[in-house]
Formats: sequence, structure tokens, C-alpha cells
Amino acid sequence: MSDSARVDAWVWAVRLAKTRSAATAACRAGHVRINGERAKAAQPVRVGDEVRVRGVGFERIVKVQRIIVKRVSAAVAAECIVDLTPPPPPREERPFVPQRDAGTGRPTKRDRRALDRLRGRD
Repeated sequence: MSDSARVDAWVWAVRLAKTRSAATAACRAGHVRINGERAKAAQPVRVGDEVRVRGVGFERIVKVQRIIVKRVSAAVAAECIVDLTPPPPPREERPFVPQRDAGTGRPTKRDRRALDRLRGRD
């Protein structure tokens, strides 16, 4: 076991990316940071480093616990990282907004008044 590994291989091995090529592409796009700095795909990652991987709509923040370069089971991969990602904010409950059925056309004046009453706009 070595003391460092390529960041793209490590991100793939600990299951932060689905494929190795996706991990490399994330590095090229600037979505992977090591200790706050943008990481190139071949940059070494070491034990104790903080790795941030930005995905679609979220960012995973992990601390390197152990170096691996081969993809392993999810249970073993979970032992290699310490997840520092904050929990997502609670979802806001939206009030029910009535919608018209598709294909019914424009609302008539009577329909518009009924919609306004329903929405509380008098």
C-alpha cells in the first residue's frame, strides 16, 4: 500500500464517481478540489487530505482515511473516507397549486374568476 494515489483513481475507488473516466472528467472540469485547491487528474491524494467533489446540485466533502486505487465494495470504501458533507436543508413544503388539465384551452372569464377565488386573489 502506497502513501498516495492519483486523485481520479481514488475518487472512483471510493465510489464518489461512477466511472474512472467520469472522475477524470470531473477533475478536468474543476469539480474536484484537494484542500481547497483545484485538482488535476494525476495529482496525488494523501491520508488526511480534504477532497471536495461537486456533483449535480450538491457537493460531497470527504476526508481521506485510507488510500486505495482499486474499486472495492461499498462497505470497504466507506471505511476509507470520513464524510464531512453537511446534511441537506429541509425541503420546503409548497402549497397545492391547482392546475388545469392539458388540452382544455384558455380559461374562460368564469374559469379565471374561479381560479382567482381559489388562489385567494379577489
